[in-house]
Amino acid sequence: MARVVGGVIVCVMIVAIDVVAGVLSIKAGLIAQNKRDSGCGEAESGHHDKEVFKLGLAAAALQAVAHIVANLLGGFMCICCTEELERSTANRQLWFASLALSWIVAGVGFAMLIAGMLENSKSSLSSSSCGKLHNHFFVIGSILCFLHALLLCIALYVSATFSLSNESS
Repeated sequence: MARVVGGVIVCVMIVAIDVVAGVLSIKAGLIAQNKRDSGCGEAESGHHDKEVFKLGLAAAALQAVAHIVANLLGGFMCICCTEELERSTANRQLWFASLALSWIVAGVGFAMLIAGMLENSKSSLSSSSCGKLHNHFFVIGSILCFLHALLLCIALYVSATFSLSNESS
């Protein structure tokens, strides 16, 4: 019973970290969009650039932390019950598919957040292209943060199911 509660707490914590990363990414995207829409006044542009950079960096760091923690804990649970994992082909395929997709989503999401930060800093250097940028890197990065949370939740749930069924056998 303690393992179930611990698994649920870890799963909720990791999903919460990814959701916070997604919200920070959306906020950074909105600030960058407002900066572009307002004509990029030089007085407030520096403040917005720093704030967008900090929010994007925080979102990328939180997504990386969630991914690392989930893979360490999820992988540890599955390593502890390899014989049950080998017997259950449907659960193994679901776990492996969600784990592989979470790596892909984390990589692309992280790249989108970094690209959004770099695009924002590049736009602050050249004032002529200030109102012409139409990137959606932060929005795509936030969607991928939310998808990452869903995939990691599935992977952790399946790995917890493996370890609980292994414990009861």
